[in-house]
Amino acid sequence: MATLTQHQIETFRREGYLLLEDALTPDKLSKLRQDFEHWKEESRQQTQAYGSTLDGRPRFSLEPGHSAAKPALRRIASPVEISANYLAAMRDNRALDALQDLIGPNIKFENAKINSKQPGAATAVKYHQDFAFEAHSNDDMVTVLFFIDAVTADNGPLMVVPGSQHGPIYEHWHDGFFTGAVSATVDKAIRAQAVPCVGPAGAACLMHTRVLHGSEPNLSTGPRTLFICSYTAEDAYPLHANHIPSRYQYEVVRGTATGRIRCSPYEMALAEMPTGASFFEQQSQPTHLSSQSGQH
Repeated sequence: MATLTQHQIETFRREGYLLLEDALTPDKLSKLRQDFEHWKEESRQQTQAYGSTLDGRPRFSLEPGHSAAKPALRRIASPVEISANYLAAMRDNRALDALQDLIGPNIKFENAKINSKQPGAATAVKYHQDFAFEAHSNDDMVTVLFFIDAVTADNGPLMVVPGSQHGPIYEHWHDGFFTGAVSATVDKAIRAQAVPCVGPAGAACLMHTRVLHGSEPNLSTGPRTLFICSYTAEDAYPLHANHIPSRYQYEVVRGTATGRIRCSPYEMALAEMPTGASFFEQQSQPTHLSSQSGQH
């Protein structure tokens, strides 16, 4: 039985994103919150990125200005490896049922992370396309952003450019650096078109991998924490190393493994694999130095 209505399916295909309420059960949401609060408390004892992922990079990323008195844990890479609750939520949620309506019955897990903006957090996410970080044989890929906290217009919501998945894959390299963001010229052209994806805790934003998106700082007095999972059609195969590797990568979480590969025509530059705790370091590159749109 379909999870989405025909109107919802058509909206996603036209706009490239869809808000899905009740993507997590109250019990799952409560457990995810508890685990994150535990990690935030642990971070009070740290002064720099810490922990270790499968490829040896730090798992926990701290925002500049983080302190014991005011913890600012902003990124946890692959929390599914260190939390049974996050692993269970990744494997079973209402968003996965919706994805079967959007990209087919057979779904694979690609990667997961937590992005958090604590009250007053200054971190902004520059506009980019997820596909620029995760080239696959086809682009039937969806990023699911689960709202651990309510997402409002004031706490740094995801800003998406509707319909941009139908446009070009923009260059994310500028002046010899992989910046993880579009050029200043493209950024200026698309910002006015961006709309917020807001909703209650437990909801999720389903976003096509080629949709342009970013976010602003958290100007509110409350946190904005997202559990972000990237899923692919089972017949989409990776063309380079996973930028957030885990021992669960490419696990079939809905349907079956077919042993088939499907390709779609596109062309783009390969991403640079990150060496730091998160892509925030890559996005600190000075994109204003490049005025070229650099699209393929």
